[in-house]
Amino acid sequence: MNRPDIEISTLRPERQRWSVESGTLAGLADQGYLAAFACVFAGWVILALPWLTGRVILPYDAEAHFYPQLQFLAHALHSGDSPFWTPNVFGGSPQIADPQSLIFSPALLLAYFDGAPSMRAFAVYVFAVVLAGCLAVLMIFKDRGWHPAAGVMAALAFGFGASANARIQHVTQVQGLVFFMLALWLLSRALDRRSPLYGVLAGGAAALMLMEPGQVQLLGAFLLAGYVVSHWVMSPDWRQSMRQSVKPLAAAALMVIVFATIPVVLTYLFGLSSSRPVIAFAANTGTSLHPASLLTAIVADLFGANDPTVTYWGPGTFGWNGSEGLAQNMGQIYMGALPMLALLALIVARPAQWHRDVKFLGIGLGFCLLYALGTNTPAFRIFYDLLPGVPLFRRPADATFFIGALSALAAGYCLHLALTNGIRKIGSVQLIILAGTLAVIFALCLAVASSHAQLHNAMRPVAASCAFAAAALGLIYASQRMQLLPASFVVLLVAGFMVLDLGINAKPNESTGHAVSRTSPFNPGTLNTVVTYLKTRTQPALPSDRRDRVELLGVGFSWPNSGLTHGFDHTLGYNPLRLREVEDTLGAGDTIAVPQQRYYTPLFSSYHSVMADLMGLRYIVSPVAVESIDKALKPGDLTQLVRTPDGTIYENAGALPRVMFLSKWRVADFPTLTRTGRWPDVDPRETVLLPNAPIMPAARTSDLRGQPAGAKLMAYRNTQVDVEVNADKPGFVVLNDVWHPWWFAEVDGKPTPIFRANVLFRAVAVPAGRHRVQFSFRPIKGAMAQLGSMMFGGRK
Repeated sequence: MNRPDIEISTLRPERQRWSVESGTLAGLADQGYLAAFACVFAGWVILALPWLTGRVILPYDAEAHFYPQLQFLAHALHSGDSPFWTPNVFGGSPQIADPQSLIFSPALLLAYFDGAPSMRAFAVYVFAVVLAGCLAVLMIFKDRGWHPAAGVMAALAFGFGASANARIQHVTQVQGLVFFMLALWLLSRALDRRSPLYGVLAGGAAALMLMEPGQVQLLGAFLLAGYVVSHWVMSPDWRQSMRQSVKPLAAAALMVIVFATIPVVLTYLFGLSSSRPVIAFAANTGTSLHPASLLTAIVADLFGANDPTVTYWGPGTFGWNGSEGLAQNMGQIYMGALPMLALLALIVARPAQWHRDVKFLGIGLGFCLLYALGTNTPAFRIFYDLLPGVPLFRRPADATFFIGALSALAAGYCLHLALTNGIRKIGSVQLIILAGTLAVIFALCLAVASSHAQLHNAMRPVAASCAFAAAALGLIYASQRMQLLPASFVVLLVAGFMVLDLGINAKPNESTGHAVSRTSPFNPGTLNTVVTYLKTRTQPALPSDRRDRVELLGVGFSWPNSGLTHGFDHTLGYNPLRLREVEDTLGAGDTIAVPQQRYYTPLFSSYHSVMADLMGLRYIVSPVAVESIDKALKPGDLTQLVRTPDGTIYENAGALPRVMFLSKWRVADFPTLTRTGRWPDVDPRETVLLPNAPIMPAARTSDLRGQPAGAKLMAYRNTQVDVEVNADKPGFVVLNDVWHPWWFAEVDGKPTPIFRANVLFRAVAVPAGRHRVQFSFRPIKGAMAQLGSMMFGGRK
């Protein structure tokens, strides 16, 4: 099907082959697209080489959060276990509902084929996802008949520019951005060709994007919906366009519904029960993109974010607003000098007509810019109040992912026009205007630096950016004389310039690439003393009543989720999503990278407390004297065991077993207990606290044949726990794992209710005698029951 593209009367006949208006493309070789695909792949290899070879690893969130998630997923799959629940962090957490667990992503394939993926393999996976996005960009250009050199520039700018590079550590956000680009390409094909098949493919890509819900995914959904609307509105006959799009859009919608509904609903329910079901508007104040960060579009490292010899001094630091805000990598939007100059060139050398898709890009880019600036403009208040889903997420600056992606596409179109004589000739006047605009921007950068006493640190990046901008300006000027050159030569020229630029300005830095040591806690085969000690002492052979927990008290940023890698159970962890009851009871924050992030609650007031004992918290590792953090500790409350380079290991001898049989119970008001921390005058080794009076099994005489009453773990897996109990009288099997409505229990094969016990844990009533109790995690059944209760009422 032919559709309108740029209509420029000045195009000479030999140039018209770059327009879809002229019909089917003359062939990949003729159009230079074979060279384009080869150059994008080669550029990807060169730019990603430090990670692909393992010389550096993806740091921070990638190593401390996403890599342990991958390790947990791989270990579960290769041990025949389920990855849907983890006991290893926050006392237990529903992995299947966690949008950052990687369960609903292509990383599942890596985990399936490799039982212990290395950090290098993880980086290869992440950059392979980025490559898929680069190729999708190139396909968008190919489908429209735009110049392949422009597609190469856009593809490399997309994959290695702005947040796609600066925030590569945020793996699920990068995945969401790539799946958006794949969905945009396939959706455009589905609409242009009126193809239900491409509708199915577009829906599949959109489903992959939505299956790990987050703010990037939400914005991607808005933009895809906006693309559909723009396709209708900008068509010559919008009614006909709507009719023709029914089948492909229905096919796409069906795919999204079939594949994305369950993950989205599970995450939604997890969010409702989490510590942050809604983000208050005021909380987004410090997570908005500062307008000064826009200067990094021209000067790659203006604020020293990438220079190890410079302390980052830009927005987000105390010098700007008196408090810490965004991390240094979240405001970096540089994607190359050539793309930015191509965009600026269009300001002074306007095209005869905009392509309709580029009009969408302009509108989308404006929306994302306003969104990213957040509370710095009045627009975000409107977005927050009117757009569904916006209050669920923090950090409006996440829109920088799309600022980079949409800018790359728009800049590529601009270069296409320059290379095909589609814009008015850039003469000396236009060059002066462009140079003057750049001079003003560079002067503003220096003024900002001077106002913060950082002029000495800004001179070098500004000078480097001046050099790249001058070269890019020359390339833009020369592009109007390249029409007669072979397309493959122009592709090589543009690709070489982009790789040189991004190779220097997007190379591994503090935020994107770290060296790794063999003793790093996230390494599955680590020789770290603390990890080895905890692994050998927290998982006794079964049957046993014990499975002790640990707490890593601010040992370092890479540590909180190390239990996911090594299989020990940590009271805390690293995740923006935590069950509300866990945070309220244990004082669990996003992370505990440093000891000062540990705060105590009324109920968990100390490591020497009833709740610490009930958690089975036996080992505490601290890089500082634990008494300096836990002021309530008295001499003798904890026993010092081992000193290691990472910290001292202490023991809480009062830690209780993971499973117990208790014959006594008492009703308690859990909300009041959580708020006041006043534990009733009962011994938790004898009496269980319940929110309501239970219906007890009928009492009967028990013959235990001399065996003492008690309970033991017979099997302990992620989503199934088997307990054998000897009960000399009716009572409760108390499992000191976090209560959650998606857990179900059976006693001797018969379903029985699970009581919330001792504020946070699970209990099952059993009659006297010997019994087998099984706890099973069934998220779909539990979620359906939860939704039914929300929609129609009934017993909670």
